[in-house]
Amino acid sequence: MNVASLSRISTVRLLLVYGVLFVLWSVLLIGWVQYDTMRYLSGVVDEILRQRAHYLTHIDRARLPDAVAQTAALDLRGVMAYGLFDAQGRKISGNLAEPPADVPSDGVVRFLPGGMHMEGSSEPIRARGVAVKMNTGEVLVLARATSVIDAVRTIIHRSLVWGLSLTLIPGLIGGIWLARGPLRRIRELENAAQPIRRGDLHRRLPVSARRDELDMLASIVNSMLEEIERLMSEVKGVCDSIAHDLRTPLTRLRTQLHRMHREAGADSAHGPLVEQAIMDVDALLDRFRALLRISELEDMHRRAGFTNVDLVATLDHVREIYAPLAEDKHIAFAFEIGPEIAPVHGDPHLLLEAMSNIVDNAIKFTPSNGRIQIRLGNDVHTAGAPAGVRIDVIDSGPGIRTSERGAVLQRFYRGTCSSKDVSGSGLGLSIVAAIVKLHGFRLEIVDNPAGGAWLALLCRRE
Repeated sequence: MNVASLSRISTVRLLLVYGVLFVLWSVLLIGWVQYDTMRYLSGVVDEILRQRAHYLTHIDRARLPDAVAQTAALDLRGVMAYGLFDAQGRKISGNLAEPPADVPSDGVVRFLPGGMHMEGSSEPIRARGVAVKMNTGEVLVLARATSVIDAVRTIIHRSLVWGLSLTLIPGLIGGIWLARGPLRRIRELENAAQPIRRGDLHRRLPVSARRDELDMLASIVNSMLEEIERLMSEVKGVCDSIAHDLRTPLTRLRTQLHRMHREAGADSAHGPLVEQAIMDVDALLDRFRALLRISELEDMHRRAGFTNVDLVATLDHVREIYAPLAEDKHIAFAFEIGPEIAPVHGDPHLLLEAMSNIVDNAIKFTPSNGRIQIRLGNDVHTAGAPAGVRIDVIDSGPGIRTSERGAVLQRFYRGTCSSKDVSGSGLGLSIVAAIVKLHGFRLEIVDNPAGGAWLALLCRRE
């Protein structure tokens, strides 16, 4: 299960959206709590500093240095700092080593950017302070460390990190665990849909007892498949009935025409017309037989008789049948068979019929003194591993236009490049397509740089 697969699951997407919203809301909430807490604690510190400053600025000047020294001695060391400095910044009394820089002496409590420098301390301490200028020109400085505020801020930050970690990590793990079920169900539906896509409309998608959204969707698709199967069966039944019912009168008509031709004789005035009528009836019978053949091939139950087929022997049989026909048209007939051709799983008679139709089509449309090349080899993946067997039939005929490559596999379609002098019903490649579909193979019409048609039959290994 990769990240791309997980990102397509609605459960994972909902959890991700919820997780993002939860993180944003948590950050905003904790940020507001921190701001409000810091504001309250800073207000407490500022009030303490204002009270001390008010007390010290209202006592007698003669007692001020002693009061500053006594206050500094009584308060906790490293928390409160006091200092009385003359106009030149020299210390008169207190435990501050020097007045804070860039702090106006206006009696307003503020954060000290440079911290407070206490006697005996090598590093400045983060603090808030106030500087008050006395009537005598001296400056009284009071400062209090913000260690409690900083500790509370650290606790809040740590709580945010732990809270998000203990919420998001289990949520992510739970989301992946919850997504495994729907993803497994989707894989099952995909596997069940493969035979349906190949034309087996008797199959249905699996439905579990949970009756969740996937089951509802599978039930909808199954009902659609039932209706499609019913409509296809009706259409197929009508076509098969027409083809089957017309074969009997056409056969009877051919028999009567043949009897008339024999009784009248070939030299009679109507002999050529009767002979032409017999040929037309034979063509109609061939088309109806082809239609019934395609209908028979579309029945997927024929797969039950599949076995291992030796394609080398199959192509040898095709060569024996069609080599004389190619020789009559002065067509060069070339076979190339690669090494170690593995057998494929299928029906040997149907595969022989498919190859015969392809080769017959190539001979039919290749002009005299042309060339037909048949190649049998292993189909190879991009990684270099064999992926199956590939049969290529390449001719030097008029070829198949790119816009017609899908249409030539349909019933009764004949390409615009086909010669009008070439007889045919347009059902040969339709039978090939039905056989290929029955086997689960693939038929491709490849671009031929030299011109002509290039058909490739890709037979995967079962």
